[in-house]
Amino acid sequence: MEVAFLNLKKAYAELKNDLDCLWQDLHNDGSYILGSRLETFEKEFAEYLGVKHVIGVANGLDALTLSLNALGIGAGDEVIVPAHTFIASWLAISESGAIPVPVEVNMKDYLLDTSKIEAAITPRTRAIMPVHLYGRVCDMSKITALAQRYHLKVIEDAAQAHGAFESVSGKKAGTFGDVACFSFYPGKNLGCFGDGGCITTNDDETAEKIRLLRNYGSKVRYEHEIKGKNSRLDDLQAGVLSIKLKHLETWNARRQKIAKIYLKELQGVGDLVLPEDEPGHVWHIFSVLTPQREKLRAFLTAAGVGVIIHYPKPIYRQLAYQNTPSAEIGFQNTDKISSEILSLPMGPHLEVEEALFCVQTIKTFFK
Repeated sequence: MEVAFLNLKKAYAELKNDLDCLWQDLHNDGSYILGSRLETFEKEFAEYLGVKHVIGVANGLDALTLSLNALGIGAGDEVIVPAHTFIASWLAISESGAIPVPVEVNMKDYLLDTSKIEAAITPRTRAIMPVHLYGRVCDMSKITALAQRYHLKVIEDAAQAHGAFESVSGKKAGTFGDVACFSFYPGKNLGCFGDGGCITTNDDETAEKIRLLRNYGSKVRYEHEIKGKNSRLDDLQAGVLSIKLKHLETWNARRQKIAKIYLKELQGVGDLVLPEDEPGHVWHIFSVLTPQREKLRAFLTAAGVGVIIHYPKPIYRQLAYQNTPSAEIGFQNTDKISSEILSLPMGPHLEVEEALFCVQTIKTFFK
């Protein structure tokens, strides 16, 4: 049996009629950039999350970068960010001219360790960037309390947490910070047909500045109030997202069903360390830890099971960040996660039989 890590073809097949109609309608009315479909999706996603403003942009990295720019964070400023995350979180900070200050993650959920944030705050710290990694929301009550105490901005990286919510408050990812950033890369829980992203905020002034920044600094064509860039979510992607948004809760529930199968069937198998389940977790990624990661990966791949590593090398050990001063300190948890983590097939179109085949293959390996 061949088991894809994520099957996007099945996602298209389920929504084929609506998506094909969108393609025809788009060409019939000739509205491609900053059109009515974008406005509609922005309103729909804002209503879904419970925020005042959603601003569509070209991708998740631009969402982070534009957010930093809109909040006035730049050269010489410091932004606290998890040591374990995708590099986009760090790149946005660097692109704005600021300095990423990594803080260790905890082994419970691989998210930012709130007990270590305060020690990283200096007079140059301007913001905290929590990353809701793998479909789970950070401890935002503690993070926002710290931010208020030290007068810091909070920029949520919610690129992997569409529909995820904090179990205590019930608030969705993307509703806690001064701004929050989403990616709509095709593999996300809510993904389009290419690159795409958005920024959410409840602040009118910030929203207005981001709208200017994404469109050459212009509100009226050929009149430019500030120095902006070209970072717009096009109407095709917005239309796709409007269609898929209607299915997000159902698709997240399917992910949760697969996760429960993994959690039940893999409990106590070999030396696997399984992720913890909790309300609000939307399982963008289902990752396990094992010191035998490379052997298990090879075994699963040979059996036809698609697996991926998120992420094999910490950012502070990447050539791009070889001069990061804090890298010398070392991050024991992040190093362990990077050396042992393995992501199993996961998605709303993964069949139960496919998940069970993956489970059986893992059990065979450990036998």
